[in-house]
This record gives sequence, structure tokens and C-alpha cells, in this order.
Amino acid sequence: MATQITVPALGESVSEATVAKWMKAVGDAVQADEPLVELETDKVTLEVNAPASGVLVEIAAKEGAEVAVGALLGNIDESAKASAPAKKPEPPKRSPPRRPRSPRLRRPPRRRPLRSRLPPRRRPPTFDVQTLSPAVRKLVDDNDLDPAKIKPSGKDGRLVKEDVQKAIEAGNAKRSYAAAPAAGAAPAAAGPLPPRAEDPREERVKMTRLRQAIARRLKEAQNTAAMLTTFNEVDMTAVMALRNEYKDGFEKKHGVKLGFMSFFVKAAIAALKELPAVNAEIYGDEIVYKNYYDIGVAVGTPQGLVVPILRDADQLSFAGVEQGINELGLKARDGKLSLAEMQGGTFTISNGGVYGSLMSTPILNPPQSGILGMHKIQPRPMAIGDKVEVRPMMYLALSYDHRIVDGREAVTFLVRLKDAIEDPRRLLLDL
Repeated sequence: MATQITVPALGESVSEATVAKWMKAVGDAVQADEPLVELETDKVTLEVNAPASGVLVEIAAKEGAEVAVGALLGNIDESAKASAPAKKPEPPKRSPPRRPRSPRLRRPPRRRPLRSRLPPRRRPPTFDVQTLSPAVRKLVDDNDLDPAKIKPSGKDGRLVKEDVQKAIEAGNAKRSYAAAPAAGAAPAAAGPLPPRAEDPREERVKMTRLRQAIARRLKEAQNTAAMLTTFNEVDMTAVMALRNEYKDGFEKKHGVKLGFMSFFVKAAIAALKELPAVNAEIYGDEIVYKNYYDIGVAVGTPQGLVVPILRDADQLSFAGVEQGINELGLKARDGKLSLAEMQGGTFTISNGGVYGSLMSTPILNPPQSGILGMHKIQPRPMAIGDKVEVRPMMYLALSYDHRIVDGREAVTFLVRLKDAIEDPRRLLLDL
């Protein structure tokens, strides 16, 4: 009896994936729920487990193949037995090469031009691509369509594949490049990339879906939002003293270390409650104010930057925040994050200080309107009253969308956060 292995549901707005790696070969025995194949989407990498025990008798989608939800990946025969691995054929014996008559070096083989390996650069769309799913975006780009000319029929005014296919048949949604670009619009992209000569000192690696998604979303954030950054600095003396005093008892009771992140999460939530625009987003011509606090925590992994979400962080204790961040960090490191753990989020915190960054300008995580950048704690001489003392200082950066957040609100946000960190008692008294 053959059991099919199919692509599972990948999550909201994700309809396609790339087959990254098969963990079994044809003829291998597999057990039910054993990981078989690794799929990579533009949001997360996930494993597909065996639906039954048996022998893998067919791999229908090879590594690197693009697959849609429900597509066939392979087949398992529950009644078959694993076959012994086939012996590799011995290479044919070759006569020893003749010595060249001339001592001159042989010419290196000609390398093929790289034009075919470089995809043509496409013109930038004139539509907010954040609302397009990967499948719809690919269909639009492949047919050089303007999404703004297509009537949507999906939920919340989203385009679906059927809308694009109807527009292709009607032939009335082609992009127009004749008109001059409007003031402030992004310039049209150049034509195809010129061929690039190969260099033996260079290595080319195809970008993963996750890295492509990171690049696309960061560029969309710059093109869409009116992004500005404001800075401040915070004296970490009080938090460091409190942490040193209670860290041993905290870890003994809760099973997790007391870090600085829980203080900043709590302080950020207090500031967000006072300044709700920083926790809101723009949706069309509306501002959506969110009365909940799902905090994204940026985590660097070998595959790229991911932002898992700490749900309802305002309802968590300090221990709950530290435990949640620790669990999400371990999952991110092992590539075990689910799509649900990365979707949504109302505000993001990024800690570049763990890498030694003294100051940086974080980029918004759309559609959010604010992101807080933490940095390295650096001892610096500070004027305290009439004296100069060396204090552990940290620079803070808040990048925000100026379309919805005014400068007064951004500066006030950092001041409120600074006050809470420099006097942690404020967090306990809700001040």
C-alpha cells in the first residue's frame, strides 16, 4: 500500500516552498513521524515527517524544486522492505596520460559566460507588494502586470491567483512605462545585469528563500515608510545592580537566567501604553491601534535574521518574558520555529549589543511603526550632579514611521523607557 507525502499547509499568505534537503534516499526504511524532507519558505524552514512507516519508494520533488501546498513530494510503500544500498560502479580503468611534449602550461578550460545564470532584473512594481502572496507576486512579475489595475476579490481586498489569471486573459493590466515617474517615486530599474567574469577566488551561492525575503522586506520598509531614527542613552547602573543582587535566586527559582531583555520589554510596553501610535500600523487610509502587545525579538541565526513573537508580553512576569525569549531563541538556533511563532507582532526589539555594536539605525519590520535598537554597554565618564563618574551607558535607537508617529512621540517614548530603566522601581509601581 502506497502512502503519499504531500506539502502541508505552510501558513497564512504562504503558498509555495522550495525543497531544501531530503534526509532519506529511495529505498530507505522510514518510521512514522520521522523527518523526511526539509522545506524552505520565505518565512521559515520546516520539516515534513513521514505519514506512515515503510520504505521510501519515490521522490517526486527533487532538491531545489518549487512546490505548492498539497503537491506530491514522494511515496512510501508500507508493505515493502528496505533494499540494500546499491554498490557504486567501479570507474573504468584509464591509461596513464601522456606527458606533454612542451613544458608550457596547458590553457585553462574556457568558462561558460554567466549570463544564463543571472536572472534578469525586473522593473519595480507600482503596487504595495506587501499585500501580495509569493505566488501572486511571481505571477504578476512573470507577466509584467500592474497589480493596481487588477480588481481584487480576496479577503481584505487582497489579490488572488484567479484575479491575476483573469487579468492575463483580458490583457488590460499590463504595466505602462511610457509616463514619466511621479515626484519622489523610485527610479526604474536598469536592464539585465551584464555578464560577470568568473574568478576562481570567488564563490557563488544561491540566496535562500529566507534571505531573499529578508532583503525584499527591508527594502520595502525603506521604500514604503517615512522612516526616521531618534537616539538617547541610558544609565544601566541601577538595572545592573538589581540584576547582580537577585540573579542567583532568580535562576534557582525560575530555571532561567535574569537578563537585561526582560527589563527592556517591560519598559517598552509601559511606553507603548502611553504612546499607542508607536504600537499601531497604517492599513490603507486607516490607523490600526492595537490594544495588545506582541513583542518581536530579533534573533540572528546562521540562516539569517528572524523575529519570533513574544505573545501578550504585557501579561507575562519577568520570569515569563525571560523563559519565552529563551525558548524562542533555542528554536531559532535549531531552525524549529513555526510560522505561527513568526507572524504578527506589534513592536520589535533588536539587541545589536550582543555583537558589540555601539550604535546603529535599526530598520522597521513592516507593517509595524516602531523598532527599538539596544546596544553595547560601554563605561563612559558622565556628569552626575557636580561630579564626573564612570557609568555603564547604553545608546538606544528608535526607528519609527513618521507617517504615523510624530517626533514628539518618538522622543517621549525613549525618555519614558530611559526613566524606567534608570529607576526599575517604576516598572513595579506602574509609573
